[in-house]
Amino acid sequence: MPKKNKYISQKNDSKLLEIGRMILRFMNQNQTKIYNYKQISDGIDYKNPRQRELVIQALHKLLSNQRIKENEKGKYSINLNIEGTLTGIIDFNQSGNAYVAVENLKDDVFVHAKNVKDALQGDKVLIVTYNFKGKKVEGSVLEVLERNRTEFVGTFQLVPHKEFGFVVCDKKTINTDIFIPKGKINGAENGDKVVVKMLEWKAGDKNPDGEIIKVLGAPGEHETEIHSILAEYGLPYSFPEEVEQDADKIDRRITDEEVAKRRDMRKICTFTIDPKDAKDFDDALSIQKLDNGNWEIGVHIADVSHYVVPGTMLDDEAYERATSVYLVDRVVPMLPEVLSNDVCSLRPNEDKFTFSAVFEMNDKAEVVNEWFGRTVIHSDRRFTYEEAQERIETQEGDLTEEILTLDRLAKIMRDQRIKNGAITFDRSEVRFNLNEKSEPIGVYFKVSKDSNHLIEEFMLLANRKVSEFVSLKKGRPNGNTFIYRVHDDPDPAKLEALRDFVSTFGYKMDLANTKKVAESLNNLLHEVKGKGEENMIETLAMRSMSKAVYSTEPIGHYGLGFDYYSHFTSPIRRYPDLLAHRLLQHYLDGGKSPDRNELEEKSKHCSARERLAADAERDSIKFMQVKFMEKHLGETFTGVISGVAEFGFWVQIPENGAEGLIKLRDLMDDSYTYDKSTHAVYGSRTGRKFQLGEEVQIKVVKANLIQKQLDFKIVD
Repeated sequence: MPKKNKYISQKNDSKLLEIGRMILRFMNQNQTKIYNYKQISDGIDYKNPRQRELVIQALHKLLSNQRIKENEKGKYSINLNIEGTLTGIIDFNQSGNAYVAVENLKDDVFVHAKNVKDALQGDKVLIVTYNFKGKKVEGSVLEVLERNRTEFVGTFQLVPHKEFGFVVCDKKTINTDIFIPKGKINGAENGDKVVVKMLEWKAGDKNPDGEIIKVLGAPGEHETEIHSILAEYGLPYSFPEEVEQDADKIDRRITDEEVAKRRDMRKICTFTIDPKDAKDFDDALSIQKLDNGNWEIGVHIADVSHYVVPGTMLDDEAYERATSVYLVDRVVPMLPEVLSNDVCSLRPNEDKFTFSAVFEMNDKAEVVNEWFGRTVIHSDRRFTYEEAQERIETQEGDLTEEILTLDRLAKIMRDQRIKNGAITFDRSEVRFNLNEKSEPIGVYFKVSKDSNHLIEEFMLLANRKVSEFVSLKKGRPNGNTFIYRVHDDPDPAKLEALRDFVSTFGYKMDLANTKKVAESLNNLLHEVKGKGEENMIETLAMRSMSKAVYSTEPIGHYGLGFDYYSHFTSPIRRYPDLLAHRLLQHYLDGGKSPDRNELEEKSKHCSARERLAADAERDSIKFMQVKFMEKHLGETFTGVISGVAEFGFWVQIPENGAEGLIKLRDLMDDSYTYDKSTHAVYGSRTGRKFQLGEEVQIKVVKANLIQKQLDFKIVD
């Protein structure tokens, strides 16, 4: 074929591919409808004879590729069974475009806003993919297979002089307003914050129909906004009455019959160390010196599995919740209060049933013996972290010798852990002082001290040793099914980007192997301490990490440097720990390995609930920060740039953790463009730079409680 003709042919093929995509997008609007070629031509606005000829050619191509089917002569419909359809979870961004995450597919599939159909955030969808030069680059939603949710939080807007309205949802990722017809308003007034239930979304309708099922109150008010967060994430206000009744029926007695089945450790020195405002104490430590000079350290965990039994309403509810959720001013517990704060709480001067990991340790903090099983304990003392820290620092007070011994052993274990590849991110967490109305009157940061590290190290030891006990026989994997807390290796591409970036500041990283990476990260975090780039580099280092999840596959915990690791120490507030208790007892009783698939499903559910809890907690912190900053409108602060995007950058105020946005369009001195590689924006005329981690002077100009957003302005 002559070169020119070949070029024309390629150009024609490209044109037909584009028309084919347009046809599929049009037909996808109603995939059950059958069209003739004239209807399709009109639908994509290809109406003259030459254009209609191209439509016919494109239809033939789609037929040969089985993207559409010919129901009868000249009548076409979408082929829902074609190769090229995928199923996944849809995730919207602020622009209205979306990505669909498909299992076993490395890259998410992009879906343009005009092709999302009636899909909403988190829905399970069927998509068709469009090919361009042999690569799948775009998708279009064919059908919503499963709704992620049908209830949403938003603001009711009554249409003036009409008896209907719309609910405008808070989350920008919900890409539509919900129509509320007459009779479904249910007492809501214009401007109220409400919970709306989506009833149906008819084909061809711009908006779904809904019904208001709860009026939350006036936007911006404290209780309204906190209840909005609870409703937004589907967090229950209380337990169902039958679950409370189930919990109330529990036998709380410490009977001689049950004690006889357990190791009795009530006479050994035992105490708890917890935050000063803690109500549930789910772990305790015991310590005694043995005749051979070694130490017997007991890590005692509330035996929730003794009280919460599979197949009960109580257990079903605990599994559904999967975790306690800690909002700034309240807790949404996994278990009813009678269990979490009473029956299972290891309160002082009370006998309690526990599940324990007991270690014989020498003065080098080496474990020379271990035992796992059910116990009964008696806590002699309740310490706050501050009280325990006081004994470490002053070496005075009751049980000082015991706490100093545990502290010394914990420090040895921590040092060894870091040598073995654990990564030490010591970022402080923001906390609020609240008044009697639960409103923020002060901000402080939770900083980990020796007493915190003491508890952390012994909990890590118990979690690791339980996991190894179940999973290994004579040091080799035995194939037992267990629930692990896993943390995958960092993404190599992100690590390379981090290495290249920090090299511009004179820091070096060795990415030769896993251990070298961990050493490099620890060295880097140590070297940047107190320097101007500390916040920026620490933030980027954290972003290079994978997220920890629950799984039946023991791939290890990268951040802790452990090959086997499970959550065992908090069954009052985490369902995976309760599963670990049950499985451990099952193996101690000589049971065979249970079905892995069932436990994997439970692992995925618990991971998803954990992510939801983290998002809800983050939203409550943002709300409190905005509420706290309301009284500082117009004031100037020194902040640190904490994030950079195409439309602007975020600045965090170190003294209170509040974060606000500076939009590029509000920078009047120049036109700024975003450079992804340097995490900065640059002025095209002045060359002025705003980079991640850089200090800037800002003024607080707006505090939006409803959007939980602060707006800042640069002060020159």
